[in-house]
Amino acid sequence: MEIGIDSFAARFDENASTTLQDKDAMAQLLERMEHADRSGLDVFGIGEHHRKGFLDSAPTMILAAAAARTKQIKLTSAVTVLSAIDPVRAFQHFATLDLISQGRAEMVVGRGSFVDAFPLFGYNVNDYDALFEEKLKLLLKIRDNEFVTWSGKFRPALRDQPVYPRPLQPSLPIWVGVGGTPESFVRAGILGLPLMVAIIGGETHRFRPLVDLYREAGRKAGHAPEKLTVGLHSLGYIANTHEEAVEEFYPGYATAMTNVGKERGWPPMTRARFDSQMGPGGALLIGGVEEIAEKILRHAEALGGISRLTFQMDTASLSHEKLMRSIELIGTKLKPLVNK
Repeated sequence: MEIGIDSFAARFDENASTTLQDKDAMAQLLERMEHADRSGLDVFGIGEHHRKGFLDSAPTMILAAAAARTKQIKLTSAVTVLSAIDPVRAFQHFATLDLISQGRAEMVVGRGSFVDAFPLFGYNVNDYDALFEEKLKLLLKIRDNEFVTWSGKFRPALRDQPVYPRPLQPSLPIWVGVGGTPESFVRAGILGLPLMVAIIGGETHRFRPLVDLYREAGRKAGHAPEKLTVGLHSLGYIANTHEEAVEEFYPGYATAMTNVGKERGWPPMTRARFDSQMGPGGALLIGGVEEIAEKILRHAEALGGISRLTFQMDTASLSHEKLMRSIELIGTKLKPLVNK
């Protein structure tokens, strides 16, 4: 199982008594990406947001900076909001990243959990799904063909148009990032693309019927089972002990989730709700090395097997030092234990 980190380059501590400047926050993020590489992690993903508190509006820039400072770790989006970018440009960005990183670039594409990109780039949010479906098909055609002929609804047609540069990897890995929409799971299966499931709350086993939909759709479309791989994106944090992890993670997490909840109509985060997701089947991966290794294996079994798991720790306003320590524990202790 590949294990890694996803970051939204988040700045949830903006109201703290001492506010980190953006330039310093970016420098620390790149240091964490280097540390993840040295610690033996398999992948580091950067998200995409277009709002105050996040520094990841141009994720390929961050990934390219990290590519020059790392050796082994795969560098991916988490996710690219494909609905709001030209697929030609997105492919060019990641093909260039693949050349810089010597073949370590990947994409996780999705529709985005926030809709800020739509008005910013002139798209109608009512076309949320249609934009993504059309652009994903074009992106795949560009990946598989140097010369592209294509027509659609949302961008000008292409007529035998070459797209450069070409990536070092002949078939640049493209995953589909999904939440809880059945149609998204089925679409990924029909296309035979690897699936990255974001489970940030509730109980992980409840997503098994959706994962089964993905695998069945892929089977009916004629794709080999080994192509239909599943990854899991989870909120998590590893510390020396369970008590230490909870004490450090919960306060910032509660604040962040309560603030997001104000936009989406969720109730405020409470300790009782938090604790309910800390149980054996709960989505949160917060604790010591041994207990979280066991929990990851339970999640993998509940979903019928997973090939990748990524931790998302940004939401808790943790210090750079604590994130560095957790990354090292995940890479040097947790990953070997899970795979053993």
